Amino acid sequence: MPQIVFVPKEVEGGEPRVAASPDTVKRLKGLGLDVVVEAGAGTASRIPDAEFEKAGARIGTAADASSADVVLKVRRPNDAELKVYKKGAAVIAAMDPYGNDAAVAAMARAGVSAFAMEFMPRITRAQSMDILSSQANLAGYQAVVDAAAEYDRALPMMMTAAGTVPAAKVFIMGVGVAGLQAIATARRMGAVVTATDVRPAAKEQVASLGAKFLAVEDEEFKAAETAGGYAKEMSKEYQAKQAALTAEHIAKQDIVITTALIPGRPAPRLVSAQMVASMKPGSVIVDLAVERGGNVEGAKPGEVVTSANDVKIVGHLNMAGRVAASASLLYAKNLFAFLETLVDKETKTLAIRPDDELVKATLLTHEGKVVHANFAKAETAPVEAAEPQPQPQPQPKPKSASKKGDA
Repeated sequence: MPQIVFVPKEVEGGEPRVAASPDTVKRLKGLGLDVVVEAGAGTASRIPDAEFEKAGARIGTAADASSADVVLKVRRPNDAELKVYKKGAAVIAAMDPYGNDAAVAAMARAGVSAFAMEFMPRITRAQSMDILSSQANLAGYQAVVDAAAEYDRALPMMMTAAGTVPAAKVFIMGVGVAGLQAIATARRMGAVVTATDVRPAAKEQVASLGAKFLAVEDEEFKAAETAGGYAKEMSKEYQAKQAALTAEHIAKQDIVITTALIPGRPAPRLVSAQMVASMKPGSVIVDLAVERGGNVEGAKPGEVVTSANDVKIVGHLNMAGRVAASASLLYAKNLFAFLETLVDKETKTLAIRPDDELVKATLLTHEGKVVHANFAKAETAPVEAAEPQPQPQPQPKPKSASKKGDA
C-alpha cells in the first residue's frame, strides 16, 4: 500500500501559504506516494481544490493527518495537530525552533520525525531545498512594493514639460537574499539605491546590481562572515562606528529597508529613534526583521507606525505570505526536492538516514527524542509518560537561521 503524504490547511497566524502545488503533487505521485490535501488548503494561494485533484491528489479533512506517513507544512504543527499525527510520521516545515524549546519537545513527545527546513545547509546539493532563499527573495521584492505604496510619490526620475520629478533615494540595510532582491527591485523601479552589510562579499554583489555600497571597511569588517556565508554578530565598537556612518546617510533617504538577521539571536538594532527623527516627513522605513525584535526602534509587528516627524515605519508580518501565490509555488518545490531524497526508489517508502548530511542538519526530533545538536539538552520522555505541554503561538515567518538580509 502506497505511503501517504498529507498537506494540511495552515491554521496558525492566518498563514496564506500552502506546502504543495499541483506540480509537486504530480511529482509526489510519480515517486509512488499517495497525496491527500485538506480542503481549502490552497485557496489563499490561488490554488483551488480542483487543481490539486486534477494533479492526482485526494481532497480530505484535517482528520486524514492521522494516517499520513509524511506531513508537509508551512509552519510548525501546534499541539492540536500533533495529537492527530501518528507516531513515526515525518513532518517537514519551517519549524522556527529558536526560543521555542517547549514546542520542539512537544514534537519529540508526539513521536514524529520533525525536519526544520530553515536549517538546510547552503551547499550545492541543497540549493533547490533552500526555503530561506526562496521566501526571502519574495520578501525583499514585496518590501519595495510596500514601501512604494506608502511613499505616495514616484520612485523613478521623470522629466516632463511641467518639470522634473527627482528619483527616490532608497537605502537597503542587510544584503542577503532579501536585500539583494530589494536592491534589484528598487533599481528596476528607477530609484537611486545604496546598500550596506557587514559581510565583505556583499560589496561586489551590491555593485553588480548598480547600487552603491556603504560600510566601515576595517579589519573586523574583513572577517565578518562565517565559512557558511552567514553574518557574524559585530562588536559594540563596530556597531557604533557603522551607526555613525549611516546616521548621516539615512537622514537623506526617502526609503530605508532593513533586513538584518543573526541566526538564533534577536535582530540587531540598526536604526535608532534619533535616525528616524532625522528623516524627512513622508519618508518610509520597512523593517523585515520586525518578527525577531526588529532592526528599527519604534517598529511594531503587524503595524504601520507613523513617527512624530511623519515617517512611516512598516512592520508587516510574514512578508513572503503577502505574495502567497508565488511564495507557495517556490516553497512547495523546496519541500518536494528534500522529500525526494528521503524516499527509497526501490520500495517507494520513506527512509530516514541519520548519517545523510541533509538529514543531520535538519532533523530536530526522531523516535521520541530531540536529536538536533542545538536543542538536544535532555532525554525526552515517551508520549504516554509525559504531561501535555502548552505550545506558544508561533510568530509568522520563519527565519531563524538566515544570512544577514534573509529576513
